Amino acid sequence: MGVLKKGHTVETDRSGLVANYVGQTATKTNAIVDSALNGVLFIDEAYALVPEGTSNDYGQEAISTLLKRMEDDRDKLVVIIAGYTDEMKRFIDSNPGLQSRFNRYINFPDYTSDELYDIFCMYARKNQYRLTPEAAKHLKGLFANAVAHKDRNFGNARYVRNVFEKSIQRQANRLQGVSNVTKDQLVELTVYDVSMK
Repeated sequence: MGVLKKGHTVETDRSGLVANYVGQTATKTNAIVDSALNGVLFIDEAYALVPEGTSNDYGQEAISTLLKRMEDDRDKLVVIIAGYTDEMKRFIDSNPGLQSRFNRYINFPDYTSDELYDIFCMYARKNQYRLTPEAAKHLKGLFANAVAHKDRNFGNARYVRNVFEKSIQRQANRLQGVSNVTKDQLVELTVYDVSMK
């Protein structure tokens, strides 16, 4: 779009901005901003800069430094912050400077159960696994149940990744005692493997 000269992205979180001692946080935050100049600074879980119930925290120093740099370098820097909706609202409301600088919001809805299943299948293909028909049916039910009973901390794709990793572990444990394992057995995920019980 021609807004930025480089367009690179620097990703960070609280640990990349906040130091352990007075006076070091501004230096640390400035270094991250410097590395993102002419590009994008992406701060994940930005609400962690303002821990709930804590008034005296170095995160405030990071926010003040960031706000000044956003103003001073407004032609050379795009800052994107991300996190859970309620926590981000608390973060934005914690400082009037944040409210005036972050005024465009994009809400990403949770994935549907079909989308979760598709993500699992993507992981499987990428890692050269395939599902038996019974395993596929079981997974669709598992994801439908997860979506129907999700809470506000639902992990979306992270939840799918965890299911996939547990499935691989269960498959490895299942095949451990099998002698002369075939290639087909090594790439096949059964209903046992994808059962999370």
